[in-house]
Amino acid sequence: MAVSVSSALLAWYDRCARTLPWRGIHDPYRTWVSEAMLQQTRVDTVLSYYDRFLKRFPTLEALAGAAEADVLKYWEGLGYYSRARNLHRGAQQIMKDWGGIIPSSPDHLRKISGIGPYMAGAIASIAFSVQTPAVDGNVIRVISRLFGIREDVSRPTVRKEIERIAADLVPPDRPGDHNQAMMDLGATVCIPGTPDCACCPLSAFCNACHAGDAADLPRIPKARPPKVIPWTVLIIRTESEVLLRRREEKLLQGLWCFPMMAGHPDAEDIPASVQKEFALSSRELRDEGASRHVFTHQIWEMRLFSMSVTHQAAPAGFEWVPMDRLSSLAFPSAMNAALKVCGFDKK
Repeated sequence: MAVSVSSALLAWYDRCARTLPWRGIHDPYRTWVSEAMLQQTRVDTVLSYYDRFLKRFPTLEALAGAAEADVLKYWEGLGYYSRARNLHRGAQQIMKDWGGIIPSSPDHLRKISGIGPYMAGAIASIAFSVQTPAVDGNVIRVISRLFGIREDVSRPTVRKEIERIAADLVPPDRPGDHNQAMMDLGATVCIPGTPDCACCPLSAFCNACHAGDAADLPRIPKARPPKVIPWTVLIIRTESEVLLRRREEKLLQGLWCFPMMAGHPDAEDIPASVQKEFALSSRELRDEGASRHVFTHQIWEMRLFSMSVTHQAAPAGFEWVPMDRLSSLAFPSAMNAALKVCGFDKK
């Protein structure tokens, strides 16, 4: 069955493969960049970042030698910034430990910062034609339906069986195309919810299609709803500067943010809270409305307030940043509404 499945899949891929800038090349660096960007991010979103990032960092050496702040700036808006930091650290690691040469072995690739089993398989198969699987969410869905796996795919034993099946399906020739075909099939035909079985090149082999329960697979436990966190975001300005800090927390680490206070206090209580928390005397408080940002595991419900102050010493951990420097700093999308209050729209 493995040979028949792969043959049908590759024939479909030759007709229907998506045209993407990282396809049809055997450059491990460019494959690595594309796969890092594509983690938990739609292809349409990545397209607007990929070429821009590679123009700034055209080689592994260029990326390794760059400042982290510069890398984050060129990742700005793409989200999941740990991917950018891992990519940067991984490039430095390869320069130091591998003489600047990206290894072809999946086992060696997995030793590099940020490269897990899926990405190692993708780089090895696409860039080096190594016969190895690349198992992501799309591939798990396709294999669950194709082989009628009706157990919880988050269980380690079930996941291991899916990985074994995926490995058996990869042909010795065109392993990279096979893996990309599996990804394309899961992204465009064998989609979550109701798959388009009538257009699927593997429907003749598919257990779930024949059983009529493809829409119910894979079995995945319900995720916990994200936690809603209320924040008050403060746009504190002098005549020419705004108060900012570069985050050290794991979430949004290295990105610039406006001062934030937990909760949604009454507007009349904010000046006193600013005095207590930041040792700043504010005036001309303005309610700038609300903003909401959804992360994977939490939601920030933000109320925005702007205020002016005379120039005073910046609180510990903060900086007074000239307004004309805002375009050079990397901000998370969660700060877009606050940036607009400053008259700067990074979009």
